[in-house]
Amino acid sequence: MKQVVGMVVSNKMQKSVVVAVDRLFYHKLYNRYIKRTSKFMAHDEQNHCNIGDRVRLDPSRPLSKRKHWVVAEILKKARIYVPPSALDSSNVSAPQSAPSPSSPSSS
Repeated sequence: MKQVVGMVVSNKMQKSVVVAVDRLFYHKLYNRYIKRTSKFMAHDEQNHCNIGDRVRLDPSRPLSKRKHWVVAEILKKARIYVPPSALDSSNVSAPQSAPSPSSPSSS
């Protein structure tokens, strides 16, 4: 087997990640290129991978029933969404509810 490059789609396991690898091949009947995706489980010893990271996988001996790849390197880290901090949210005042319209009073 040779090295493959893919995108991390799951890192919910300990020391393991699921990597989606895309490949293109030419279909002779359709005369078009078709994209197929394969998912591989890979070993991530230090738990450095996050969802969206682009990684390179090396083949290895079977480590478990479905895991026989090892994360060789992280090629590109994913941009992680950082929610606004508590300081920023305190500057923005919360919308205050408008007083409810009172019914016309009869005098």
